[in-house]
Amino acid sequence: MIGYVTLGTNDLPRAAAFYDALLAEIGAKRLWDFGRGIAWGVAQDKPSLAIMKPFDGNAATVGNGVMVALVVDSRAKVDRVYRKALELGGKDEGPAGPRGEGFYAGYFRDLDGNKLDVFCIG
Repeated sequence: MIGYVTLGTNDLPRAAAFYDALLAEIGAKRLWDFGRGIAWGVAQDKPSLAIMKPFDGNAATVGNGVMVALVVDSRAKVDRVYRKALELGGKDEGPAGPRGEGFYAGYFRDLDGNKLDVFCIG
């Protein structure tokens, strides 16, 4: 049902470098690269994640309670992506580990303060 999610940035080149490296860990690549934004995904017909400068020209801000969840197929990938986010300058929002029965996740913020998590089920 979700086509894409967009996160705001005030520094497109910096955010692009963060997401190029981070999303490569799960096999995503740039699908769209347009003037004020970039989108990554694994295929054109699958959901994608985009960053962009706001259309209205105002500063991008973080939405309180907003989070993007990236699904992967193993706990090892959760650990790898979570560590990569922190290596790239992301901020810890909860270390990778079990969160209830059958749910394993790590939480972090990107360089602009947007909250993400990487998770697997099972």
